[in-house]
Amino acid sequence: MNRKLLNAWYVLVILAVALLLAPAPLRAQMAHTEKPAADPARPAEQAFKNIQALKGVPADQIQPTMQFISGSLGVECEFCHTRGAFEKDDKKEKETARKMIAMQMAINKSDFKGEREVTCYTCHRGQHNPVGTPVISEEEPKRPEAPVPGAAAPPALPSADEIFDKYLQAVGGAEALKKITTRVQKGTISVRGRGFPLQVLAKAPNKRATAVTQLEGVNVTAYDGQTGWTGVPGGRPPADMTRAETEAFSIDAAFYFPIEVKKMFGQTRVRPSDKIGDHEVIQVTGIREGKAPLWLFFDKQSGLLLRMVRYADTPLGRNPTQIDYADYREDSGIKLPFRWTIARPQGRFTIQIDTLQQNVPVDDIKFAKPETMGPKTIS
Repeated sequence: MNRKLLNAWYVLVILAVALLLAPAPLRAQMAHTEKPAADPARPAEQAFKNIQALKGVPADQIQPTMQFISGSLGVECEFCHTRGAFEKDDKKEKETARKMIAMQMAINKSDFKGEREVTCYTCHRGQHNPVGTPVISEEEPKRPEAPVPGAAAPPALPSADEIFDKYLQAVGGAEALKKITTRVQKGTISVRGRGFPLQVLAKAPNKRATAVTQLEGVNVTAYDGQTGWTGVPGGRPPADMTRAETEAFSIDAAFYFPIEVKKMFGQTRVRPSDKIGDHEVIQVTGIREGKAPLWLFFDKQSGLLLRMVRYADTPLGRNPTQIDYADYREDSGIKLPFRWTIARPQGRFTIQIDTLQQNVPVDDIKFAKPETMGPKTIS
């Protein structure tokens, strides 16, 4: 497959899930195995063919693990796999990957008490061949500045609760937010220079569906308040999200996020941060027991949320996702971002909202997983 066709295929993959990357061939491989058990934590070797280095890993961790390897090495599926026959061992790179996985796990076990300190990215840094020689910089390396004796101490940082309260007031306050129960947004999703019509349906307290229209039909990503699913047109049944995907999408689906964010974390840490564009920001790191941290960046002046960085755990490392929020506008007494950009190591895309309707009827059936996917939209 040439580069042009491969890039086109990846555009379709990204659009098929709207906000979550999901390699379609990997899902296809699962479809050809025996029917998986209902438990998503079943061993990978029971759902996929020829699993060796990752035996015992929960089946729904294989897909994000492959994404982590892809992002760490800057490669695509075909670097190690044969398209349409992922189980084959006909590429040397696949055997090398298995050895590298074993090496990483051995190092962490013997030298870091089993903690995942060393990952694929530690050495590869986005290249399939790690660089072993330091690079000579074109500029003089920057050295950390020594503290100036007698210099004034930096101003004290506000508490996380104070930052969250300012954010809530900046978007309109709890009373105004609670007056809204549904939202319908229409706009465009732009990926690698191509734009496609997009629609987002949201309903309180935590239902959300995103639909992207292409020539082939409508691709849907939805969360019904408990489970998430993705579907592409063509008469095939929709696929369930993995646990990591569901957790991520459930945050997006939190209709009253500015109200709820204060209760989401067991611990919080506040620290200064670099600018985002022309905006001075302050960072709040939210710690949730047993889960990866969530980083939130707020505009120091306005209090609005400008960026969220979250992580999905895999056996080999964490997959990062960065969402930048911009173009805030007021509607029905509350402020909402009309543009957000989602970035991952594999690429990025931007959603621009053109029209917004609030408190319009939205039936729960719009979020329910159908038996098969047809060409119709969710509207």
